[in-house]
Parts: sequence; C-alpha cells; structure tokens
Amino acid sequence: MKTKDELPACPVATTVSLIGSKWKLLILRNLLVRPWRFNELRRDLEGISQKVLTDSLRSMEEDGIITRTVYPEVPPRVEYALSELGESMRPVIKAMEDWGTEYKNSLSQ
Repeated sequence: MKTKDELPACPVATTVSLIGSKWKLLILRNLLVRPWRFNELRRDLEGISQKVLTDSLRSMEEDGIITRTVYPEVPPRVEYALSELGESMRPVIKAMEDWGTEYKNSLSQ
C-alpha cells in the first residue's frame, strides 16, 4: 500500500493513480458483482493480455482494493474479490455507469 507521501496532493489524482486505467475500472466493475477467478476475468475482459491482468490485479491487491484468496486444492484455485476499501468504490463506479447510460441515451435522441 502506498504511503500518504507517495500519493498526489489532489484527491482526484489520487483516485486516478489507484484505479484510473481502463482495465482496473473494468476489473472493479466485474468484482462488484461477485468474486472472480483469473481465467474468468481474462475471458470476460476481451482484449486484456495476461501480463496486464496480472499486473493490474497485483497492483490493486498491493493498494488494498482487492483481496486474493488461494484455496488449498489441487489444482490450486485463486479468487479475487473486493476488499472493504474496494467496496467503498461502489458509488463511484455506479456514478460512472449512470453517466455513461445518460450519455449514450442523449446520442440516440
């Protein structure tokens, strides 16, 4: 997790530095519904490379936004879910969804 000194002074820039990439936002969108396994995310997020998905998940885990649970099974099963901090992003993602819907609707009028 980053320290306060490592984050930008601007709160908006802080948020963007943590979840501002296209892929992180789409990962968050999926995890708002339920926990996902790595390959499920890779299949659902069309166009994402394995490296970008791995890097994004690791970064979000380091920042405390998601949790990674490894189940002691053979073969190993790993699930990614939102942490409590990640859950606090729900209204932000919902606001983005609402805005996107309104924008698309305004184009069809």
